[in-house]
Amino acid sequence: MRRILALVGALVVLAVAAILIYAATKPDSFRVERSMAMNAPAEKIFPYIEGLKRWTEWSPYEGRDPQMKRTYSGAESGKGAVYEWDGNDQVGKGRMEIVDSKPPNRVVIKLDFLKPFEGHNTAELIVEPKGGQTIVTWAMYGPSTFMTKLIGTFMDMDDMIGRDFAAGLAKLKTVVEK
Repeated sequence: MRRILALVGALVVLAVAAILIYAATKPDSFRVERSMAMNAPAEKIFPYIEGLKRWTEWSPYEGRDPQMKRTYSGAESGKGAVYEWDGNDQVGKGRMEIVDSKPPNRVVIKLDFLKPFEGHNTAELIVEPKGGQTIVTWAMYGPSTFMTKLIGTFMDMDDMIGRDFAAGLAKLKTVVEK
């Protein structure tokens, strides 16, 4: 019986070691990106992106916690606009600050997650007229910590975050095409 327990223990240790080694080999950075065509001009779409108070109208994260606390500071919109949130486990706690804005085509956001996991990333929204439509691209990128790599071993982060981005872009499309 001891031999069986020792064998099982050794297999568990090997499995854990293999998972940790595999996680360590994952890339040191990540990028998640989704795009959607919208039937609205860039000038109509852009205020919903650079005005952080307007994110409540389209962000996929807003409806996940009706009691979420929101704080706005800095500029009303564009560079220097700040949005902080504190919510349940689905939305966590964090802060966004627009660090660059080039109307009506580009917004860059410094994104700091504080809970449930700390993370410091960049979000970028690009608004690009193309033919009779406007393509809006929402991307997030940054460093992959070991914890991010480990979680990514079990969950497809691109798919999970990408689904949220696609849902947000679809909602934005509905709002701006009215």
